[in-house]
Parts: sequence; structure tokens; C-alpha cells
Amino acid sequence: MERRQFITRAGMAAAGAVVSSALPFDVQAQTNAVPLAAFDNENAYSRFRPKNKAGFGGVAIGNGFQQNPDIECLQAVEAAWKAGIRYFDTSPWYGLGTSERRLGMFLKDKPRDEFTLSTKMGRILEPKEDFKLGGRSLWKGKLNFGYKYDYTAAGARKSVEDSLQRLGVSSLDVVFIHDLSPDNGDMKQDWIKYFEIAQKGAMPELTKMREEGLIKGWGFGVNTIEPILKAIEVADPDIFLSACQYSLIKHEDDLNKVFPVAAKRDISIVVGAPLCAGFLSGKERYLYDGSFPDGVKEKLAALKRVAANHKVDLRTAALQFSAAPDVVSAVIPGAHTVQQSQENAASFAAKIPNDFWAELKKEKLIAANAPVPKI
Repeated sequence: MERRQFITRAGMAAAGAVVSSALPFDVQAQTNAVPLAAFDNENAYSRFRPKNKAGFGGVAIGNGFQQNPDIECLQAVEAAWKAGIRYFDTSPWYGLGTSERRLGMFLKDKPRDEFTLSTKMGRILEPKEDFKLGGRSLWKGKLNFGYKYDYTAAGARKSVEDSLQRLGVSSLDVVFIHDLSPDNGDMKQDWIKYFEIAQKGAMPELTKMREEGLIKGWGFGVNTIEPILKAIEVADPDIFLSACQYSLIKHEDDLNKVFPVAAKRDISIVVGAPLCAGFLSGKERYLYDGSFPDGVKEKLAALKRVAANHKVDLRTAALQFSAAPDVVSAVIPGAHTVQQSQENAASFAAKIPNDFWAELKKEKLIAANAPVPKI
């Protein structure tokens, strides 16, 4: 596999010069650090992995949580690129096409072999003026598409073709089967029925696409662990996007149940929501349903105390913690501003003292067997 630092020294020096005044004090002090070797995907693997662990998630540029201007989102993607980020993840679901269109507007002019791109399938978008989502919608702003679920073989092909059109690029690297999970409010316990459709349809079709060279890998993009474990049992996936399951707040299920099973098959994990949708970087929210589970605010306060003791930026620690396991091939925090993109990139390059991680384990704020970066 081609060797490449996920953030080059030159790239980080340029980014640091631009944003030093905008970064928190403890990130500024660490910005000039050389990226940790543990965050490079430079070993030879039998299955596809992004070249770099540092990635960019596309929820925010799909107007997740709030409506964001086109130009602001394009500038955020450009800032990530300038900082050395070369893995970008999106989905038709993110803003019902908005995230794919915005990301593609930037990437379409970049050499295709210089970046890794993943999107998702499972929802086919259908034109519908001023579409309204029922209940509490994550997506803000005007929506011009509705959707229907389709996990068949034909649905997988159509979804990939539609995404290529929206993105304006010639190929995809990874396709994730999206939101086929018990936490999907449209499915709930019927998710098994959808899974059986995908098992006969989308899964073998995506394997066929991989064999044809149309994609390099596939898996599931979900917020729970059950679909991941079930897919490993019945199919031949390469890579999973596990969101909401591996962060400083919650990580035991992925660590102890998913990672060992995936590693045996050389399957890797992309960590989604490493900041818990902004909870670990100062936002007054936890993940996506509008609630705060018991204990999360107390744990955040405890994490902040330890971080302050060691002058460590908590967002930086959260991103590096999620990237530390060998089985993790990428971490994809989102951003919709230049500053957010630059701060995320700088966090991947910072050095964190070993004593910080030791105290987290001593205080039982992270699992004793959780991998951590070493300096």
C-alpha cells in the first residue's frame, strides 16, 4: 500500500500559520508537533483502507443541526484539503443530496487518485418540492427531495449511479449500506426484514462491484453494533462506519465486541461521531436525538478536569483516542467552517502526554484495555 503521512509537515505548517490565533491555547502549543506514526495507514492490508486516518465527515455540510451557507461549507472542505485531509465521507441522506452536491463541487476538480471518497446507499432520492421530514428533523433548510428505502441489488446500483451524478466524480472508493439498524425510527424492529433484503440484494451486488473494480470496498454505516456483527457473519464486507460507538464517552461495545471480530477478518472501522456530534468540542448537544443520557454530562465534566490538569484540548484528545486502535482506519469529524476544519486537522497532529491517558485510565474514564496514542 502506498505510504503517505495523513498530514504532511508542510501542510500543517501552512495551516498552523493561518489559524494559530483561532485555536484554543492548548492546541496552539501542540500544533507544531509531527503527526504520530500510529495515525498512518501504512501497513499492507488485504482489504482496502483509506490512506490516512484523518478524515472529514459530511453531516454538517448537509445542513445537519443548522442551515449553513454554500460558500461556508465549500470553504470548510477547502480548508480541510489544505490542511492535508484526503478522506471525505458523505451520504445521499445528509441533507437529502445537499452534502454530496457540496462535497462534489470541490472534489470534482481534484485529481481522483489524490483522495478517498465514501458515500452510502439504502435511500433512493426522489424529486419532491419543499419536502418535509416528520418529527424532529436533523436536516435544516429547504429540501427538494424525498426518499424511499431500497436495499436490493438494483437499488444498490441505482444509488451508486445517482451519487456519482450528484458528486460529479467518476468513481467511489467505499460504499456503506446506510442506517439499516434497530435505531432507525423508520424500521425499528423491522430492521431484520430490511437486512434480509440487503443480504440477498445489496451485499452480493456490492461485492460484485468490488470484484468489477467499480468500488474498492463496502460495509455498513450504522449507529449500533448489531448490524455490523451480523454482516460479518453472512457476507464479505471490507470496512464499516461505526458511528456513536467509539468515543471518550462510550467505547466499550466497539472495543470488546466489534473490534476483535473485525480484526480477525482484516476488516477495518471508520469512526463516525468521534466528538459525539459536538458534545466533546463545546456544543450543548449529545449525538442526534436531542436527549442527554444519564451520566454523560458528569463524565464530560470529569474528562474536562483531567484535560485541564494536563493542559490538553479535549477535542484533540477525543480525536486521537478514536484513531488509536489498529483496527480503526479513519476518524471523520465534521465541519462547516474553516476554523473547525483547521482545528480538527491540528488536533490530529498534536502531541498529548502519556500521563494524561494514564490518569484517564486510573480514574476509569476510559477502559483499561483501550489503545491510546504514545509519544
